[in-house]
Amino acid sequence: MTVEKLLAAAVGAVGGAERPGQVEMAQAVGESVADGKHLLVQAGTGTGKSLAYLVPSLLHADADGGPVIVATATLALQAQLVDRDLPALAKAAEPLLGRPPKWATLKGRANYACLHRVRDGAPDDQGELVPVEELSAGPLGAEVLRAREWAEQQAATSGTGDRDRLEPGVSDRAWSQVSVSSRECLGATRCPYGQECFAELARARSDGADVVVTNHALLAIDALEGLPVLPEHDVVVVDEGHELAARVTSVATADLWPGVIDRAAVRSRVHVDDGDAEELRAAGEQLRAALLDAPVGRLDTVPEELLATLVGVRDAARAVQSGFTATSREERAADVEASRRAAKTMVDDVFGTAERLVANGEYDVLWVEDRERGGRSLRVAPLSVAGLLRERLFGQNTVVATSATLELGGSFDAAAGAFGLTGEGAPAWRSLDVGSPFDYGKQAILYVARDLPTPGRDGLRPEAVDALVELMASADGRTLGLFSSRRAAQEAAEAVRKRLPGLPVLCQGDDVVATLLRTFAADEKTCLFGTLSLWQGVDVPGGSCQLVVIDRIPFPRPDEPLASARQRAVEKAGGNGFMSVAATHAALLLAQGAGRLIRRSTDRGVVAVLDPRLVTARYGSYLRASLPPMWFTSDKAVVTGALQRLAVSS
Repeated sequence: MTVEKLLAAAVGAVGGAERPGQVEMAQAVGESVADGKHLLVQAGTGTGKSLAYLVPSLLHADADGGPVIVATATLALQAQLVDRDLPALAKAAEPLLGRPPKWATLKGRANYACLHRVRDGAPDDQGELVPVEELSAGPLGAEVLRAREWAEQQAATSGTGDRDRLEPGVSDRAWSQVSVSSRECLGATRCPYGQECFAELARARSDGADVVVTNHALLAIDALEGLPVLPEHDVVVVDEGHELAARVTSVATADLWPGVIDRAAVRSRVHVDDGDAEELRAAGEQLRAALLDAPVGRLDTVPEELLATLVGVRDAARAVQSGFTATSREERAADVEASRRAAKTMVDDVFGTAERLVANGEYDVLWVEDRERGGRSLRVAPLSVAGLLRERLFGQNTVVATSATLELGGSFDAAAGAFGLTGEGAPAWRSLDVGSPFDYGKQAILYVARDLPTPGRDGLRPEAVDALVELMASADGRTLGLFSSRRAAQEAAEAVRKRLPGLPVLCQGDDVVATLLRTFAADEKTCLFGTLSLWQGVDVPGGSCQLVVIDRIPFPRPDEPLASARQRAVEKAGGNGFMSVAATHAALLLAQGAGRLIRRSTDRGVVAVLDPRLVTARYGSYLRASLPPMWFTSDKAVVTGALQRLAVSS
């Protein structure tokens, strides 16, 4: 069975047409899987890249190569793979392979409802199990009750218990009342509901599957933390690969604040010596006072008072940890064991983070942050995850990484560097850009407002607001506004509502993003303004999105702790920190933001950037080279005329 033959059958099964870029990508993935050479492949929107990697993955598994792990960053892509692409591929492949292909979805345990918590309750602030029925009235209680009823329905109908299947969703706080982490889990043999466990059933389905779909976070845990949570494999496909380093960094980031220390101490009281628990609580209060005197932002060196306080937290947590070993597991009832595990998990997290903060290793970045709720916290993140990815992901598997935005500034070097594929001893890899089926030169205009002043830090300048209003009036709405800050988005929304009262303007924060997107897509005149979560993953084809406005080049803030530390590290090594970190970050977000415009071959429209630096600054050519090859102009009259014609023809 050849890649080309199975791909043709799969494309036919989904009612698609053969695309040269899709065939080229499928052949390249097949070659990489066969020769073990890593592949970085850029495939524009509309290429059909999912089938281009699923087909050779299935053939690899069918040849007894073991399962292929497919990791994505977003829920939308996971749903597309599991609900559409894999079923269609399996139907097309079965007569050709002589067997029905199998696939499975596998996520972290906390993504599945826990029937023990659903039926027997979750620990309260004192560590005691509280039945769901006894939750106080109010929005949180209503959410938990709804999640519980849904979980029971899932159990009765052989559902997956996967949080992402719960619609509408519930808050993280509510979900925590019906789920557990892997360390809190009693284990299938000890849990009274182990035979029904959603997480265990998901793991069982993944055994023997040809393709296992997971997320970047679980892939990171499996590869970086040495926890075998995925089936044995030797091939990994990373879709939305531009997100991988950031998602891995997030998994490796930890924070510590007084509130979580207090909760850990209180929950531990029923399981350890009360004096040890009180010492931990007191250490948390000391940390609260020390954080008030510490500077907000990155800490190159930890102030002595703060360091002494962290040592106190670490030592107090270690003492509580020791107290958990007093009673053998066999002597504890299941409900006591559940409470104990929840408390110990919290103490373990406090100890591990405090110990890491005290060590302040040269490859970690520490900073003090003002939380929206709960006061200040300490955070610690790795300076880079490139070495970890090289050693534990790319060094152990054949990896195919793909995205519509892997090539920045005309090169794959930035992506390769983030993956640890550069420098001495780096693994062999190849790159490929299969282009896009869209004709960007005819379908899209890139307009840069060259005559506007350079954006400042104090929100939108009046000239930029004037330009935004004129563009939106010409487009008769149909606008997705991508802003660098929540404040800028809100200011812009308020201004447009006053000056263009006939255009409905939604702003991120007015409702949950999913609801805002549905409303935006349903009415062509409706406009949507927002920040980072709208720059990526928004897929609204047709007349509802004919104008994408970007208020400024999305450089990281100069005082952003992790980005500034990475930039300084590059400069110390003799490189250009601004281009390697800030410009690369901006290029990726610009490419993702501009990619919201053209989603189908029939789409037409304008990407308008209200920041003249895209054409006047030296780095502007690098940023523009990262964007789709749209027709370029700085003539506002040309753009407003084009938008007016589009609005009339829609």
